[in-house]
Amino acid sequence: MTPPIRIGIGGWTYEPWRGTFYPPRWPAKRELEYASRHVTAIEVNGTFYSSFKPATFATWRDTAPDGFVFALKASRYCVSRKVLAEAGESVQRFVGQGIVELGDKLGPILWQLPATKKFDADDIAAFLALLPSVQDGVALRHAIQVRHATFAVPAFVALCRAAGVAIVHGDSADYPALADVSGDLVYARLEKAREEEPTGYDAGELDRWTDVARAWAAGESPAGLPYVADPAPVRPRAVFVFFINGAKVRAPHGAMALIERVGGAPANPHPAEVS
Repeated sequence: MTPPIRIGIGGWTYEPWRGTFYPPRWPAKRELEYASRHVTAIEVNGTFYSSFKPATFATWRDTAPDGFVFALKASRYCVSRKVLAEAGESVQRFVGQGIVELGDKLGPILWQLPATKKFDADDIAAFLALLPSVQDGVALRHAIQVRHATFAVPAFVALCRAAGVAIVHGDSADYPALADVSGDLVYARLEKAREEEPTGYDAGELDRWTDVARAWAAGESPAGLPYVADPAPVRPRAVFVFFINGAKVRAPHGAMALIERVGGAPANPHPAEVS
């Protein structure tokens, strides 16, 4: 069977979504309940800035419906450092804070490097080796986003493939993009949403991303994207696509439009509206 294509947004607490995505008078304490029934994944940005208690992750797990997945952005203390090879203690603290409470709703961990970080093969290899494959009996999956042009070399792709870590494809106006497939999943962040478009991306762009997402799920390396290495072996892969950054107010509508196009659907019926 073709692995799932999960599509979502960054976080669920954003004031401009109140009345544009969330219905009027929708309770703030029920925003995750609502969001997790309209998209199929959420990238959690809050985990970049602070740690959380295991009970918090358990609450997220219990609030979201079956089939929903949370991607977690790794702590800034892991990635915002000159020498990534020295991040071992911070990496262990991050994965050990209780993220396993998410259970089968734990998606990939996003390791987003600063835009100023340049490619250093030895340092990157050492950092990738720090990323654990399992925590407390729960399998972990990893994706790394780099944003400096020096990473656009076959050596970086080779390191990620050897480590089984996905390279994030960022559709960004600000940073160079890499689309080389590595690991057992594909992770894309669509960062060019425009506010004048109700869905952030226009219909033609959404149709294109539909084709790209389906090709990724089938294990292909879609044409028309920026590559620096030979294509990865063709095998089905789980796909995660997040509408994030750009005109964030449009992100939920872009995500829902793409979900409809790929033939997916939120896992459970929408929660009851408030009167």
